[in-house]
Amino acid sequence: MNLQLVFARSDLIGKAVVIVLLLMSISSWVVIVWKAWMLRRAGGDVARGVAAFWQAPTLQEAAARVRGVDRSALVLPLIEATQASASGTLAATGERSQQLTRVLRDALHAVLGRLGFGQVLLATVGSIAPFVGLLGTVWGIYHALTGIAVTNQISIDKVAGPVGEALIMTAAGLAVAIPAVLAYNWFGRIVSRIEADLEGFALDLRELLAQPQ
Repeated sequence: MNLQLVFARSDLIGKAVVIVLLLMSISSWVVIVWKAWMLRRAGGDVARGVAAFWQAPTLQEAAARVRGVDRSALVLPLIEATQASASGTLAATGERSQQLTRVLRDALHAVLGRLGFGQVLLATVGSIAPFVGLLGTVWGIYHALTGIAVTNQISIDKVAGPVGEALIMTAAGLAVAIPAVLAYNWFGRIVSRIEADLEGFALDLRELLAQPQ
């Protein structure tokens, strides 16, 4: 017995459950592969970008050096946010430290939003897929028992086959959910580490630029 056999013998609802699980699996694996590549590159870019910044003699030179190594554009937006002019607006009011806090916070939120992209999908697949598979199992068992009742042939072999095929749906739901949950937790730890590095850099940058020139 396999999922193809279950799909062939299922009615419309059973086929819909299989299709939904297949779409969930494809979408989650696409996100997993893409996000693993993206976060691996992002971690190195942040480390190289921060190091390049502090090794530069001036702020302008630091921005140029970071631009050359920050392929993921995670450190550079923080630097560029502090150089943007907001004269003549409410954003330019207040002390320099307050202005820096505001622009760095906005830039940091934008960067972290890109780092966290895909996490919601993985969490959704990880939490919903088992229930979708369970729905397929329940419907498959109901469908099988209804067919047995119609034929009036009740025996262990008549029940075991259809019920066993229906239980495959639960296994399929778990097979879709488990990689998504593992990836979500793994990526969450990596994102948290990169987020801490970026927040530390933003704080150091704010303290540097808030000093009287």
